Amino acid sequence: MKFSSYIIAFSLIVLASCNQPSSDITTQDVTNTQSADGKAKGSLPDMKFEEETHDFGRITQGEKVSFGFKFKNTGSSNLIISSASGSCGCTVPEYPKKPIAPGEEATINVVFSSEGKSGVVEKSVTMVTNCEPSTKIIYIKANIIVPTSANSNETPNAPH
Repeated sequence: MKFSSYIIAFSLIVLASCNQPSSDITTQDVTNTQSADGKAKGSLPDMKFEEETHDFGRITQGEKVSFGFKFKNTGSSNLIISSASGSCGCTVPEYPKKPIAPGEEATINVVFSSEGKSGVVEKSVTMVTNCEPSTKIIYIKANIIVPTSANSNETPNAPH
């Protein structure tokens, strides 16, 4: 009986938190640009990046590196990024939560942790926006070098 009470309490908390409106996003920011006949209508935001792929080059295993992907809303309505997620837990994006006005620039910061990785890696960040298409993907690359241990530098005949 206690378990079901916890489930009910948890469900109520989740439902209550889902109904919290964002004060920065209005109904004018969210539009359905496709009519029933498939023809586009209305104005759209457009997300243009300075670069969509960043190569960190050679980094040492265990190192955390970051890069800011700069972009501009070149469309004619507010740009909203509703979510951004990395292709794995080692790639963490931070994105603007407020609408980006037409002509405004912003940055998506991506932190990559090379812990436990080696060799050439490619990771992605997928954003869900109110642009068409609604998803946008940016990429990072790195060549992760595994450091050699101090013991491996000893010569075979050296005394220990």
